[in-house]
Amino acid sequence: MTVKIFQALLLLLLTLQTGLCLRRPREIFVKAGELVALQCPHYRGYNHRDAKLIWTSHTSQEMDLSNTTSPVEQSQMAMLLHGRSLVILSVSVNHQGNYSCSLGNHSRQFWFRLTVYKTQTREYEDRSTYSAICYTQESCTLNCPDVNVPAVNIPNITRNGIIWHKENESLPKADYFSSVEENDQGVYTCTRSYLYDGQIYNKTFIVKLDVQQKRQSEKSAAIISPRMNDVFHVDLGSTVVIDCKAVLSSDFDEVFWLSGDSFVERNSSLPVFYNYTHEYDSEETKMTASLVFKKVSEDDLSKKYTCKLDSDSIPSSSVTITLAQKVAVHAKLKMDIALLLRDTLACYCSTSDGKSYDAFLMCYKSDTDAGLKEEDRKWLESVLEERLGYSLCLYDRDVLPGKAVAEAVLDCIEQSRTVLLVPTSPDPDPGSGLLSVIHAALVKRQTRLVFIKTETTEASRSGSLPEALQLLSEAGDCVTWKGTRSMSPSSSFWKQLRYHLPAPQRAPKISLLPQTAT
Repeated sequence: MTVKIFQALLLLLLTLQTGLCLRRPREIFVKAGELVALQCPHYRGYNHRDAKLIWTSHTSQEMDLSNTTSPVEQSQMAMLLHGRSLVILSVSVNHQGNYSCSLGNHSRQFWFRLTVYKTQTREYEDRSTYSAICYTQESCTLNCPDVNVPAVNIPNITRNGIIWHKENESLPKADYFSSVEENDQGVYTCTRSYLYDGQIYNKTFIVKLDVQQKRQSEKSAAIISPRMNDVFHVDLGSTVVIDCKAVLSSDFDEVFWLSGDSFVERNSSLPVFYNYTHEYDSEETKMTASLVFKKVSEDDLSKKYTCKLDSDSIPSSSVTITLAQKVAVHAKLKMDIALLLRDTLACYCSTSDGKSYDAFLMCYKSDTDAGLKEEDRKWLESVLEERLGYSLCLYDRDVLPGKAVAEAVLDCIEQSRTVLLVPTSPDPDPGSGLLSVIHAALVKRQTRLVFIKTETTEASRSGSLPEALQLLSEAGDCVTWKGTRSMSPSSSFWKQLRYHLPAPQRAPKISLLPQTAT
């Protein structure tokens, strides 16, 4: 079966399935009597300055809330409309059902499904409980979720603070523990209070605190990664670095690599060698032994490589790995099918994540001269926005002046579905000093990351990158910029970048066909 026939059959099969491109409504679960806010995402890229945002209720009967309800009627329905926010001040079973928002008649609708529970049932608790972890004898702060609560810019709504309670206890609790103990474990509720028109409205969240034993300070030796019998898929002729990380129990422990029964040398002039680095903190010492293949050969694929930890306190341990050649056809076919379906079925619909931007594009400083020049970066932004339909959050354009840099960057990450890191030769704004902040934010919010490298960066050893940059490169999907070969919107660079980015909220102005160029 040829590739084209396979693609056509898969396309037909997926087209026949209902709901392929239908946007699933955002599921919201709330208890009767509580406050809840629905926030319509900002549709960037549409030039509808005079278009009105329309909220529609699809509950007992379809109702245009924006046009058919006066402020008095909204008050009777316990609703409040302001800009992109629909606030239901006191939810009842009559509010249960579907809601949608749309920008005039030109954009697609964004859907919400509101489920109302009369009492705090087990099902409601399962759907509405958030988790927190603290460690014994360590300080810890409980965080009250801020999901589906009124935006800060809604007039006449005043935030009254947060009150914490522990299950089966009547007195309020503090959200900060100077030293957590096991008896602090349990189920907590935090209540956010809002004052509107002389009346208090509440939004309550359930937080389950798991108190775990404090990490032991006793040193023990162990290999952290890789795992036994891991297979690393590589390209012939490519430069590959495999890190073996271990926790040491003493200064006499050592980590090294074996090729079969022979020691791998530390001589960097050899085709295959290893080097090592140490990390020290107050509790433990880590060692990383990096196995480096300058150019992977067929002979390398036939060997087994073993990372061994020699310790004077416990029996030695080791893990053995192998290399395997990448099956480029399969990866290319998967990418082509995904982009073919996206383009052919026009699945350029907003997801139910409520984000304002498709991606936050931020530059990081390249230590080599291989970073993108300013004109290349501008070209990258232009193709993404004007040709491919992506809405970008750009620091120098979309961040209001006067805001703290770290706060502004975190706001951009919060509003974006993806973070796109681009290397530049000159020191960019807001600067590479925020890379650690970005990494922490991505881990906390589980935001997708796409990391653009240059050919020089790709060929460098892992230890040569700054720690924060190395963590980011390992956390996301990487695409390599190859200079003028990547300029064309139909190059393989753009195909790979589109594949790793989510589908934009609007259709592109050009059609990019699968390419075989490198």
